[in-house]
Amino acid sequence: MSHRESAGGEGPSVRVRPASEGDVDDIARIWRAGWHEVHLEHVPQALVDARPDSSWRPRVVRSLGDTLVTVGADGRATGFVMTHEDEVEHLYVGDEARGSGAAAALLSAAEGRIAASGHDRAWLAVVDGNPRARRFYERSGWHDEGGFTHYAPGVQPEDEPIALPCRRYVRDLSRTRG
Repeated sequence: MSHRESAGGEGPSVRVRPASEGDVDDIARIWRAGWHEVHLEHVPQALVDARPDSSWRPRVVRSLGDTLVTVGADGRATGFVMTHEDEVEHLYVGDEARGSGAAAALLSAAEGRIAASGHDRAWLAVVDGNPRARRFYERSGWHDEGGFTHYAPGVQPEDEPIALPCRRYVRDLSRTRG
């Protein structure tokens, strides 16, 4: 499965493919850096404590089958998106790929994956205090349905979830399935 999308309609295309075991370290690096950049000041300390450096790689490995990546000219992952059922769980792009159209290509591929699995609607959570992500999703056709409490997993799957104030964004995919 491959998805190609031109960045802004011009320039180089962005290649999206399923993640592989060889992408795990790149995905973990991108996820950790991106998460720290946008979440540290906006999430409870319990969640920060539940995301030590050692936690990123195992989380990537657990979700590898639900992950798509963009790749650079060298074939290494430059961004990723994880989906679960009708949810876009995580979308991050590394510094080297910002402005390239990678985020839009990943979001489009995630929407296609969710629609192909039979869902007419997708959703995602945006942490309160992340206006850049909110603007991106709104420009991409997603709509803010309002605030809700999202429950983020702890370090281990059996840990108590951590309450997190978020905004719920949704997108109608019924035309995508058409």
